[in-house]
Amino acid sequence: MPAYANTGHPRRWPILGVTVVSLLLVVMDTTILNVALRTLADPVHGLGASQAELEWAINSYTLVFAGLLFSLGVLGDRYGRRRFLLAGLAVFGLGSLLSAYARDPVHLILARAVMGLGGAAIMPATLSVIASVFDPRDRPRAIGYWSASVGLAVAVGPVLGGILLTHFWWGSVFLVNVPVAIAGLVAGALLVPESRDPRPGRIDLPGVALSVVGLVALTWGVIDGGEHGFDRPVVWAAVSTGLAVLAVFGWHERRTDHPALDVRLFRVPRFAVPVALVGLVFFAGAGVMFVSAFHLQLVRGHSPLHTGLLFLPLALTQLVLAPRSATLVRRYGPRVVCGGGLGLVGVALAGWALVDATTPTWVVAVLLGVQGAGMAHITAPATESVLAALPREKAGVGSAVSNTVRQVGAALGVSVLGAVLAAVYRVGVAPATTALPDGVREAAEGSLAGAYGVAPRLGDATALLATADRAFVAALHVVALIAAAVTGVGLLAVLRWMPGRPEPGRSEPDPAAPGHPEPARSEPAARDPVHPDQGHPDPAGSGNPVAGVRTVET
Repeated sequence: MPAYANTGHPRRWPILGVTVVSLLLVVMDTTILNVALRTLADPVHGLGASQAELEWAINSYTLVFAGLLFSLGVLGDRYGRRRFLLAGLAVFGLGSLLSAYARDPVHLILARAVMGLGGAAIMPATLSVIASVFDPRDRPRAIGYWSASVGLAVAVGPVLGGILLTHFWWGSVFLVNVPVAIAGLVAGALLVPESRDPRPGRIDLPGVALSVVGLVALTWGVIDGGEHGFDRPVVWAAVSTGLAVLAVFGWHERRTDHPALDVRLFRVPRFAVPVALVGLVFFAGAGVMFVSAFHLQLVRGHSPLHTGLLFLPLALTQLVLAPRSATLVRRYGPRVVCGGGLGLVGVALAGWALVDATTPTWVVAVLLGVQGAGMAHITAPATESVLAALPREKAGVGSAVSNTVRQVGAALGVSVLGAVLAAVYRVGVAPATTALPDGVREAAEGSLAGAYGVAPRLGDATALLATADRAFVAALHVVALIAAAVTGVGLLAVLRWMPGRPEPGRSEPDPAAPGHPEPARSEPAARDPVHPDQGHPDPAGSGNPVAGVRTVET
């Protein structure tokens, strides 16, 4: 017999379905476009987009998405999470419709920015809605399903994109979002209750503005550096400006009496370590996935559809194991579970250092499955730890911080590890390009795709392509070892600072107790007539006595 009644919403599991479908829509779009890039560059069957225009079709979405994630999460807590979720779905659907019928690359870039705006409203709202409708005992399992949907979307995106492009025109990869967004709008309006911070205080306009400027500048610098090299002054100016503005943001948040983000939370291990851990894992994982996709398609000759199918083990292991990670956390504690997950991810990433053009395909599938199993035991427990460190009414802030770090970490991983890949590849392919004409040599040295692109103009390009393949594989090995080393740093942080298993009968100390920095809190919410047991101590023993407080619902 439980000591306390379940404080979750009666429709919490159908509500979870709405949030998971909404998240699938956002994450899948970040991967499905990659399959359509070649078609979009075709002047007959696509838009005739240049390489720079294709880059901005991807980057305009990422830039708006990463730059506004935090601020829209904060505003969602203040003005209503359901409202922001529905508004985000509407904007995302509109942006998808505009993208599908774009008449030129500029229109596509602008429409993709609209989609990024919608996605930035949707993603933090999904996690904060989960935090507000689930009892702390059920919440870890719900977050496990939420986390698994991210991995599923990453793998399903290329598969779905390949199927659509086989049977329909390029705009179908965007148009498919519209009916899903409409279904999410209808289901959200019928099922999801409104919730918000009952005592939000004054809005921190300077803090919100500083976060947007800092994140946009940092994200733009990282993206541009990854695409065109980090040896350009404009890149370092953007990155330095972004970091400086974010430092000013932190300074401002420490001194204002109504902060958008209480930066003292980063002195609380159960908040700071999981946030950093998510960033490190997505830095390493996204970078290697980006590189390995080129390896599978160019070196091994797989189609985009086959490549997407090969990534399914990464998604399926997360889908099966992430919801079950909560049971392991209760039994062994987050330190053991996250540490074991990091070990699996590190082994999988290091395994890519042994992969070459002749490695059996099943070995690649096993490596991706092991990586997925590791991520299933990192992302869900880390996200739950972040939310457990905050009262429910601040769930949007926790969600926004976690997702912003995830997005920036992934962008950094693709850009930094992509730059390492390019540098190592350039050295390896140089012996085969010295006799080539200037324009051809630059293309062949720039990337493996460039070498394959100029090969038809050279007659017999067997030696060039063989050298380029070997150089790319050598570069992949270097990237894999760096990524594995990054996960090793994360493992050390987990072992040093991640909370272990609490002693039986004892919960972890409250971050606001004496001897701990006191994060800013809202007063407990008014008693909810639908959930009269709200305000009881946290029945899950999360260590946060306000984690069981129900937010205001209408």
